[in-house]
Amino acid sequence: MGKSQPHYTKEFKQQAVQLFKTSGKTKTQIARYLGIYDSALNKWCKEFDEQGKEAFPGKGYQTSIEEEMKRLKRENDILRQERDILKKAMSIFAQPQP
Repeated sequence: MGKSQPHYTKEFKQQAVQLFKTSGKTKTQIARYLGIYDSALNKWCKEFDEQGKEAFPGKGYQTSIEEEMKRLKRENDILRQERDILKKAMSIFAQPQP
């Protein structure tokens, strides 16, 4: 069996990047200290520089805009269902009573 890839939290990645930026040490030194590959730290630094606080979105790889879009679509679906139920109820109540 192969080794599973370790999962690091968003906070860990941000702290690793901040440690590199503030310590004055090389990426290799920081990576060894943290017990990670220097290529991982290199990737995290690049992603943090490009995306800032939006970096490392977690599982699903969604940015805040994508999360908001997903939430709005879900809300829109619920509203459509409610509207359809109300239309059916109106047609039932609009029928003449015997």
